[in-house]
Amino acid sequence: MENEKLMMQRHTMSHVLAAAIKALYGDDVKFGIGPAIDNGFYYDFDMEKVLTPEDFSAIEEKMKEIIAENLDMTRKELSREEALEMFKDQTYKAELITDLPEGETISVYYLGDRFCDLCRGPHIENTKFLRSFAYKINRVSGAYWRGSEKNKMMQRIYVYGFADKNELKDCIRQAEEAKLRDHNKLGRDLGYFTTVDYIGQGLPILLPKGTRVVQLLQRWVEDVEYQKGCVLTKTPLLAKRELYKISGHWDHYLDGMFVLGDPKDETKECFALRPMTCPFQYQVYLNKPRSYRELPMRLTETSTLFRNEDSGEMHGLIRVRQFTISEGHYVLRPDQLEEEFKGCLELAKYFLGTVGLLDKCTFRFSQWDPENKNNKYEGTKEQWEVAQATMKKILDDLDVTYEVGIDEAAFYGPKLDIQYKNVYGKEDTLVTIQIDMLLAERFGMYYVDTDGEKKLPYIIHRTSLGCYERTLAYLIEEYAGAFPTWLAPVQVKVLSISDKFLNYAKKMENKLFEAGIRVENDERNEKIGYKLRQSITEKVPYAIIIGEQEEQNGTVSVRVRGSKDTRVMSVEELISEILGKVASKVRD
Repeated sequence: MENEKLMMQRHTMSHVLAAAIKALYGDDVKFGIGPAIDNGFYYDFDMEKVLTPEDFSAIEEKMKEIIAENLDMTRKELSREEALEMFKDQTYKAELITDLPEGETISVYYLGDRFCDLCRGPHIENTKFLRSFAYKINRVSGAYWRGSEKNKMMQRIYVYGFADKNELKDCIRQAEEAKLRDHNKLGRDLGYFTTVDYIGQGLPILLPKGTRVVQLLQRWVEDVEYQKGCVLTKTPLLAKRELYKISGHWDHYLDGMFVLGDPKDETKECFALRPMTCPFQYQVYLNKPRSYRELPMRLTETSTLFRNEDSGEMHGLIRVRQFTISEGHYVLRPDQLEEEFKGCLELAKYFLGTVGLLDKCTFRFSQWDPENKNNKYEGTKEQWEVAQATMKKILDDLDVTYEVGIDEAAFYGPKLDIQYKNVYGKEDTLVTIQIDMLLAERFGMYYVDTDGEKKLPYIIHRTSLGCYERTLAYLIEEYAGAFPTWLAPVQVKVLSISDKFLNYAKKMENKLFEAGIRVENDERNEKIGYKLRQSITEKVPYAIIIGEQEEQNGTVSVRVRGSKDTRVMSVEELISEILGKVASKVRD
């Protein structure tokens, strides 16, 4: 109840914000939408004035003035014609009204005589109840109308909003910390990735450090999956449209695909880059007749995929157009479903737990929406009810605490989504485990059962660590760039006090390298303090200092990240310590 009241306050405050913009910048402003969100609210505006942080104080002051007027929030219902007439000069509102289904109740809310908005509510009755509400403008950013890059870019004003001033202070403090951890800035500053305008949005370049971390993750995942009975495959990055027509992706996912050729011209070949691997991996199963003895068949691949995301959705490494994923498809008998699903979940938990992300993950049981009018789903109501009931039983038996996400399922089946939030609270899916009772029939993926009859298998679509680019982003944010030793792209920096000791420094570098440790030797003719500070800035786990005493004694002076103390030890002792951390994958 308290949360409902807070969301109503935030929603009302978004109208106050809109009224302030109207008062300050005139009637020519075009208004988009202004919902409440987790930490406040926002509103989208189309206006000539380009807002900057210098404008925030004036907007906040006008909002304060409007609140002090004790304005009533008054609801009124209108016919479609009345609403279109009222908002005839408001392009975006008129579009929303036009798109409403027939018979939908259309309502507006008046904020005194200051502002009137198309809105279903609910709202706080009067602005006098907002006098103690704590708010502060966070930022202004671009936002495509309705999230599509085909539409106009609007200005979105984000505002923090809380019932309590201390909560607002905590939120601002956390936001400042989030900026320091934001992978989109920190990852670039530390040299993990970059982007180039003439290559394109959502197509990041992984620099050597980022590439090394992803390589370490991929090799580890592939090795563990092999130990779990998985079979590694390698399939093409593109295929003719005929493959996607069989799988159903051509009908259900065409807008999200990169197509090479004219998709409407059936007289010529047309290809598409793959948005997922499943129809390709099925060909491995279909390569020859299969027996029940061969099931489960656990097909896995480190897959590069391509999805035509909207430009407005792009964000660093978290949402991109080309990405690599630890993808798997388990073909199995129905009686094997629960055990194999459990194995997929345990595998995902192991990987996420080891890298340090599991504690912040949540689980979503993504189901279909039988009322969806866009032909999003394949199969019958009965098939979906069976699939979802089966999955619910599995999740309940495994004691998984989950939320239900209606209309979040894949077009062929329900799924368990493992969700994770970035430092700004934006949630994305990190890992999915999906039950598919439909696509095997489309491809004729039969097996001969114990009774000699041909039967259709079930399929589990799953990822184990998810998208490597997204995982790298979350790891940068989780560790603020200070990766655990086992995962750090550079584990040791060798720092010589002067050029006189470069030969000994090189000898130590070679010993570390030969032991399989990722090492860099800073041979620059700079002061040792400068070199050490740079090593700290780069968040390297170990720095070893080489000088006269170390050379004479055959030792190294070791500074561990986060410590001001220096330890003297042999290089063999250092190698043993580092390899121990690598073997245990400890989070140091």
